[in-house]
Parts: sequence; C-alpha cells; structure tokens
Amino acid sequence: MMKRLVSLTMIALIATALLLPLTAMADSTKYVYTENGKSLNLRSEPKMGDNVIRQIPYGDDVVVDEVLSSGWSYVNWYGNYGFVQSRFLVNSKPAAKSSGTSTATKATTATNASTTTDAAKVLSDMNREFASAKKVTNPYVVVARPSRASGWVNLRWAPTTEAERIATCPQGKELIVLTEMKNWYQVQDPATGMIGFISNKYVTKK
Repeated sequence: MMKRLVSLTMIALIATALLLPLTAMADSTKYVYTENGKSLNLRSEPKMGDNVIRQIPYGDDVVVDEVLSSGWSYVNWYGNYGFVQSRFLVNSKPAAKSSGTSTATKATTATNASTTTDAAKVLSDMNREFASAKKVTNPYVVVARPSRASGWVNLRWAPTTEAERIATCPQGKELIVLTEMKNWYQVQDPATGMIGFISNKYVTKK
C-alpha cells in the first residue's frame, strides 16, 4: 500500500512539472549569438520598444536568472539586469565573426581572438607596463569617460586589452588610482572594493 502511495505521488509531481511553463534557470551561463554579429539589446521590460538599457556585444556571456515562456530571458550581464530575446542566446561561446562586426564589438571581445594573438607580444607589452609602474603616495579619484556617452570602459585583471574583463565602468563612474603606468592605471572601485586595471585614455581626473 505504501509503495502504491509513493508511486502515485511521484506520478502527480511529474505531471505537475510537465504542465508548468519553462521558468527559473539559476546561474545558467549563455552566450550572445546574432547572425549579423551585432550587439544584443538588453531591455528593462520583456517587450520591444524604447526600453533599451545596454547593448551586449556579440559573444559576451550572460547569466540567465529566468526563462519566460513568452520567448524572453531575464539575465545578469556584469551587474546589468534586464531582458533579452532567448533566441539570441546559445550554450557555447560562438566563434568571432570574420565580417559585419563593429570595431567596438571586436574590442570588447578581444579574448575571443586569443588563439590568433601573438602571446609573446602581449607578455612583452604587459612587462613594459609593469616596469613603468609608480605607486601613488596619495591615491586620487578619476572618472570613467567612455568614447560614447552611452558606452562603458572595461576594467581588466591585467594591463592589456587581451586580459579578461572583470567589470564595466559606465560614464561618470568614480575610481581610486592606486598605481600609475604608461598607458594604464591600477584602480579600486570604492563601491565594491574591486581592484583592476583601466586604460588611462578613458578616464579623467576629478
């Protein structure tokens, strides 16, 4: 009798699960894939319209928090939360587009091309930056100034554009300079305590 009750309970649970719409997918990493190699709009609502928050570059990874049955997904892109169309998300990192990709997209997905990068040159460039490093006696504040007002500046784990991005800094983001280099600053985000490297071309002293 007990076995029969357990079996009936399991059948009921399975039947209920099959009737539920596709929902939460906690910490599921996906990648942006568009046929034309362009960026994907991150929106404040799961619908088309004048609600674009950010543009996620082709090939970038996002964390899917929830998949809606309407064809939209609620995602986290480096601290930016919003909705994207699920059909533009794939399970594995897509190959870099040979054409049709904007210069900005190529710059933010530089790590995709790591297999074709001269590793010796990257290491040499990094060594030159570290050799020029000067510790700041009195740390000062700089403000992120991306090339486009709606854009962002990448914070990386090493002073090279080939290093993986660890955060993005929108227009006006304040950072504390810890070390000065020829082309880079080692900075700390006062809001999170995160330390990384940012190109000194895209920041100005406050």
